[in-house]
Formats: sequence, structure tokens, C-alpha cells
Amino acid sequence: MSAIPETLIEKIKALPPQRRVEVEDFVDFLEARERGKAVRWLGKAFEKLDALNESPMTPEEIQAEIAAVRAERRARNTDRR
Repeated sequence: MSAIPETLIEKIKALPPQRRVEVEDFVDFLEARERGKAVRWLGKAFEKLDALNESPMTPEEIQAEIAAVRAERRARNTDRR
């Protein structure tokens, strides 16, 4: 869903102020729950990385990876022209 339907906005506007506060609290709850999913996913990703037992990349290795990805992207964009 890309936009909030106008009917939903009108329904919220028609509510008494206290009910609008409850709606806002509920939306805050839903946002927090979604953030929690992202945090759990990130935690699992870190656990998998830790399980690899590899030493961290050096700054030079990181720069080489970045350069390689950028070169691939430039090549792809050149091919599209």
C-alpha cells in the first residue's frame, strides 16, 4: 500500500481526541514491533558472521571490495547505453 486511503484519514479525524491518541499509540506500537523484527534479523545475521570465525577485513580489503562493486556497477551502466 503506497498511500493512506483518504477514508482512513477521515475516520481518524472523526474520532474524539482521546480515541485519536489511542490510534497514535497503536501506530507507535506497530512501528516498534516492526523495528523489533529488524533488530532480531540483524542479531541473527551477526550470529552467523560470528560463527564463520574469520578475522575482520582490513581497511584495504574493504576498499578493494568497494572498488570492485563500483567497477561492476559502472560496467553494467555502460552496457545499458
